[in-house]
Amino acid sequence: MSAERRLRLTPDERREQLIAIGVNFLAEHTLDELTMEALAQRAGVSRPLLFHYFDTRQGMHLAVVATARDSLLLATEPRPELPPRERIEDTLLRIAEFVQQHQGTFHSLVRGIASGDSAVRRVVDESRERNAERLVEAFTELGAPDSPALRIALRAWVSFTEETLISLLVERDASPADVVRFLLGTIDGVVAAAGELRI
Repeated sequence: MSAERRLRLTPDERREQLIAIGVNFLAEHTLDELTMEALAQRAGVSRPLLFHYFDTRQGMHLAVVATARDSLLLATEPRPELPPRERIEDTLLRIAEFVQQHQGTFHSLVRGIASGDSAVRRVVDESRERNAERLVEAFTELGAPDSPALRIALRAWVSFTEETLISLLVERDASPADVVRFLLGTIDGVVAAAGELRI
């Protein structure tokens, strides 16, 4: 069997490889800069091949953004064996460390998605909803009532956290531990205020 035959990728493997190259592209560029031409050049493949795998530029963007989102969610999955307060702190620290290690990609997703299309924004919003749900689970374990106010407050706090991570970690090179201490103080205030809001 030749080396070329052994190294030939299946269609699924080739698609995963192209998506990974797209995610890596976001470390240095915005999502808007990720064109079919740019990905083809970086991957060393023809532009028609990309259309074979993704159909459209939007399809490529959706695949790349969903993969980046899933990587973050997987790397920061809460540890269920920890008590809720420790679980929140541990998860925040791992999110901060992930952002520190993948600054360009995180910045591109959070800041770049605002001008993207609605389908791509929905993919990122799913991550925010999942992170908010993780917080609701922890705080209800701590005794906070599960209410619309709590869910709205925590969903908004997730967006606030994204901006904080960019402003302090990415743009000012603060330490993850310092950023997490700040975030823990703010989330307690948000939960307390939600408890006073009757909706």
